Amino acid sequence: MFTKVLVANRGEIAVRVLRTLREMGIASVAVYSDADRDALHVQLADEAVPLGDPRPSTSYLDMDKLVAAARSTGAQAVHPGYGFLSENAAFARRVAAAGLVFVGPPADALARVGDKTEARRTAAAAGVPLIPGMDAPEADPDKLAAAADRIGYPVLVKAAAGGGGKGMRVAATPAELRAAAQAAASEAATAFADGSVYLERYLDRPRHVEFQILADAQGHVVHLFERECSVQRRHQKVLEETPSPAVDDELRERMGRAAVAAARAAGYVNAGTVEFLLHGREFHFLEVNARIQVEHPVTELVTGLDLVRLQLEIAAGAPLPFSQEQVTRRGHAIEARIYAEDPRRGFAPSPGRILLVRHPEGPGVRCDSGVYSGCDVPVYYDPILAKVAAHGPTREAAVARLARALEELVVLGVDTPAEFLLDVLRSPPFAEGRTHTRFLEEHFAGWMPAADADGLALIAAALERSSPPAVAAAAATTPADDPSPWRRLGGWGRA
Repeated sequence: MFTKVLVANRGEIAVRVLRTLREMGIASVAVYSDADRDALHVQLADEAVPLGDPRPSTSYLDMDKLVAAARSTGAQAVHPGYGFLSENAAFARRVAAAGLVFVGPPADALARVGDKTEARRTAAAAGVPLIPGMDAPEADPDKLAAAADRIGYPVLVKAAAGGGGKGMRVAATPAELRAAAQAAASEAATAFADGSVYLERYLDRPRHVEFQILADAQGHVVHLFERECSVQRRHQKVLEETPSPAVDDELRERMGRAAVAAARAAGYVNAGTVEFLLHGREFHFLEVNARIQVEHPVTELVTGLDLVRLQLEIAAGAPLPFSQEQVTRRGHAIEARIYAEDPRRGFAPSPGRILLVRHPEGPGVRCDSGVYSGCDVPVYYDPILAKVAAHGPTREAAVARLARALEELVVLGVDTPAEFLLDVLRSPPFAEGRTHTRFLEEHFAGWMPAADADGLALIAAALERSSPPAVAAAAATTPADDPSPWRRLGGWGRA
């Protein structure tokens, strides 16, 4: 096993990886930009190396700086987290060329599945059903238009590299295609340092169901069951749960076999996710996310496994410690993503200083967070603050626990969508499991907060500055059914 690992990321995923490293007795190295000098992941690591300028291109996407940081600190391996360079085959090669271990798939496998069009070809060769689309990226607008005519409108313009909902636009007509392609390419270039795009048929109201996979270097591949991620906003997942309300044992078996087959065909090693779109009982391959997923906690809650630990063990050469038949699950888990974003401004990013944060606790609740009271949320990066997850014996119990946890969450100084998420969880169609990828668009398109919290937040901020416990105490001691403004401060309120 490694004695020192560099975490080439930031925020809550860096914190998540660092905590497993500490549990395993492995020394850790963080990296940070000027904007993250006081970030939580920097404080938790054994060592931290500055990257300078906060722009992603000159900090967390700078391969030279990351490799140099690993070598100068004596790290033996690099864990890329998710986003940034986690699915970049060139980075995996650079890490290996420096005599280090990349905690993820080998570069050749990354190239096959990290490029979404190559992944389509690989999945097709394994007999996995595909969505109609292009099998190679294209930049020429005329060729994209011709491909769209063959595929049929509406089409989805997608980044060929990366994932996480970035670099995706829908074009319903030929007139919309050029602008959609330009916007998707620009966003992909910023997020992944690769602006290539391709097209797929846009399916109306499918479910988004993905399978967590693990593969070792000895050729063993297993899946850890499915996650339903259909509740999305602008192709960004908002709520994730397992098991899916739409997947029974027979369908789970078929989809799991397809996920394992796609991974085997790609020569995949380490943790990853095979994503599908589900229509009724028919499913189509979407892509492979060749990294740890944002939503991995729900899988950990139902299986009892530590996926980051397994990533590290596999990267160190260990075989999987269990077979497919030995993987079991218990109960139901659901996760909500907490971003710094303003629901009153179309969920636009809400950077700034967090005056006070109180994370939820209690039975069956897990909160993976990268923030603390007094820290700053920079403008340069994805504004995710935390992930709140809940586990229970049934879906109804898990959803109720998550709702309770979101009620307890307090974030002052920046806005979050906690109130919005509560309304989604408590809506009849969600409770009945009738979700699909246009769920929010159809049921919550005009949603707004129940009240304007600005005045309340100003009062709270004044109290927080003079007596930090005052705000938390006021919110914590107010009964759940009390209409007091302190109840409503949980999760939102710019100061």
